[in-house]
Amino acid sequence: MSTAREDALDIFLYALKASRVGPAMEQRLVSRDGVMEIDGHRYALGGYERLVLIAIGKAAHTMTAAFLRQVGDARERFEGIIVGPEDEAAPSQGFRVHRGGHPSPNAGSMEAAADILQTLQTLTERDLVVFLISGGGSALAEQFLEPGVSLETIAATHKALVESGAPIAAINAVRKHLSAVKGGRLAAAAAPAEQLTIFVSDVPKGELDALSSGPTFPDRSTVEDAYRIAEEYGLEERLPAAIAEKIVARSLVETPKEGDAIFARSRWSVLLDSASLEEAGARRARELGWHVEIDDSCDDWSAERAAEYLLGRLAELRRGRKRVCLLSAGEVTVKVPRDAQGKGGRNQHFALLASTPIAGGEVVVLSGGSDGIDGNSPAAGALVDGTTLVRAEEKGYPVSAALAAFDGHTLLERLGDTITTGPTGNNLRDLRVLLAP
Repeated sequence: MSTAREDALDIFLYALKASRVGPAMEQRLVSRDGVMEIDGHRYALGGYERLVLIAIGKAAHTMTAAFLRQVGDARERFEGIIVGPEDEAAPSQGFRVHRGGHPSPNAGSMEAAADILQTLQTLTERDLVVFLISGGGSALAEQFLEPGVSLETIAATHKALVESGAPIAAINAVRKHLSAVKGGRLAAAAAPAEQLTIFVSDVPKGELDALSSGPTFPDRSTVEDAYRIAEEYGLEERLPAAIAEKIVARSLVETPKEGDAIFARSRWSVLLDSASLEEAGARRARELGWHVEIDDSCDDWSAERAAEYLLGRLAELRRGRKRVCLLSAGEVTVKVPRDAQGKGGRNQHFALLASTPIAGGEVVVLSGGSDGIDGNSPAAGALVDGTTLVRAEEKGYPVSAALAAFDGHTLLERLGDTITTGPTGNNLRDLRVLLAP
């Protein structure tokens, strides 16, 4: 019989495999007799002068390949731009590929944004543009509204926001009001062309305007939200001076909203989200003989609060039965000091936080990112158990020291507790698996 550690890893890896982009696109996107259809949205491709594809995010290349397979002969008519975190070849001569930066924008991010905006501004009402949007796009393609802002300032702004401890929706509310490509502004650039956006979502359900900062979606956040968030998280002190001045001066420009004319010909479809990941994990856990409970209450909580809550919830469930599996999808936040030099990410930090309360017991905790990348480390996440605390002491690097240094990866790698999958070409947020035999 497999151990709880083996089962936790099995559940996580199965969930990654079962929620892949390719099979999902095959099931949902149908193209026959020159008509493309997804979720009731129908497009007679022969009726458009130009067919343009814009893919942005960690799953950009995977989504593009799957999409072009499904449209059959029409694939030869599509042209466009692909922006991802890896160097990959263009699918045909009609495509240009940019390698953007993540978690901070790089020169490729700025080149990609400029290329996309220039391309979209040439479209007319006789054209169709399909956007393939996945997580990570906030950094992978970026250009600020104010002309001439340097890459150094843009990258420093993104870094300050990511490390502020604010939840992703709050971070994106600020980013959207600084950017020329976020908060519905790509839809504005593409109008009056017909527009379809297909999402692989790494944001909570109902918050598509937060996915890659909502480049094609009506923005629910306002400039007033951005000012409030800046004050709540002390962003004026963290942001570059030129950006902080815009917030202090309350001179941000409002984003497009629901009902604006630019969205009159826009449609949106969610291909995959964190629920897809969670459902696959639950299916596998039941096959392995575990009683499964799902609890996403701690989405966007701090890692400390989330660890305490989920372990408490697991303890409650364990009172009534054995072999309990608690699954939780979403993301937790970690506020990283400016001077932190450690290696790791939120998943490994969460796992280490959980290792102390479970010390000496049978509980196993896994936390991993569906994109295969956790923070600035090569790992997707980590797996800890009742022996982790003692083994860390034996290695001469206590858990408390690694947490204080925000250096979870260094310790967990020494212990052999990291999970390394490599980039998955997908991004459906994180999955936490807690097992109590």
